[in-house]
Amino acid sequence: MATYYAQPAAANYHTPPTHASMRQRGYRICDQCGAVETPTVSKFRLCGGCMTTQYCSPACQKVHWPSHKAICQHTVEQASGFGGDNVAKNLRKFTSAHAALFGWAGFQALQLKRIPANIRQNALLIELSPTANTESHRRFSIAATHIVPRTYICDPLVIADIQRREERCRAAGGIGTAVIIIQCGSVSQVMPVEVDPPSKITWDIRDDWARVVSHFIDSGRTDFQPISTTPRGIYYG
Repeated sequence: MATYYAQPAAANYHTPPTHASMRQRGYRICDQCGAVETPTVSKFRLCGGCMTTQYCSPACQKVHWPSHKAICQHTVEQASGFGGDNVAKNLRKFTSAHAALFGWAGFQALQLKRIPANIRQNALLIELSPTANTESHRRFSIAATHIVPRTYICDPLVIADIQRREERCRAAGGIGTAVIIIQCGSVSQVMPVEVDPPSKITWDIRDDWARVVSHFIDSGRTDFQPISTTPRGIYYG
């Protein structure tokens, strides 16, 4: 039996949100200094190579490059080798455009508010099908979603990068790194998301996350803002 929800999963499921968002850790964190993005103040910049790692400033990106270089070049070369430069580049841009949506979906799919320990065992795999669209955020559609064991990832460099993020997240009081794998054929993009303790994440628990993901992808929307119902009211973001 399908669960009934009084509220849609996102503030802007059908229309744009009507009031300011409440930003929560789990989307964009500067990989050098650990600052959390506040879009209304300053928009973070993505690494132009892997399109996954983000920075609060050019200075942080420059300082972090020596330690980021190996995993960045490895990510680009590995994806290009499997599916060609265009597929790999499109997939990185697509993942970046929908990062907020995929991060929220991973949190819901792994049931991290109910069972935080799942973050150490499982990952969300999102399979894509290519579409004939010129816009980077609409070049794929959702083919299927699966919960897979973390051992699905076998690449030592990728595993080491996830471990580094987990150690940093736990040192800051978080529960670890949720892993979302975005895959089209033999080309994949691993998206690690550092997660706060469930007590600090106020997103409503949703079992309809897969349908929500398909809705926003099919609509070409990149402005996903999940609803958080709190004692002080409903917040977006």
